[in-house]
Amino acid sequence: MFTLSLDHVAISVKDVDQSALFYKKVLKLEEVKNTASSSKTRWFALTDSKQIHLIPRPKLEVITNKAVHFALSTPNLDLVTKHLQSLNIEYSDWIGTENKDYVRNDGLQQLYFQDPDGYWIEINNAVY
Repeated sequence: MFTLSLDHVAISVKDVDQSALFYKKVLKLEEVKNTASSSKTRWFALTDSKQIHLIPRPKLEVITNKAVHFALSTPNLDLVTKHLQSLNIEYSDWIGTENKDYVRNDGLQQLYFQDPDGYWIEINNAVY
């Protein structure tokens, strides 16, 4: 038997500098050194051991739907909501109601918004 854990999420982006600014400003992620190569791929720390990698692909057209997303959790969803509002970042609940979060049947609150390339990001209040 073996075990697995999440190491990183990698996404392709048209403009790596624009996306890097978004992930720094909106998600308040710290950029860390890309130790894999000298490419223009930029890495951001989610935790001490988990990362998001932004891989430049200027000619790629990203087409996705909300079911294809990654989720981040916070103990204070209200603070995140106020931060998104202060930056004029549109967010919605699962069904698409603008500027509204969603409460799942199990009580977990969540909201969704998109990055500059159209990737969906969920922020929820799960605490593990």
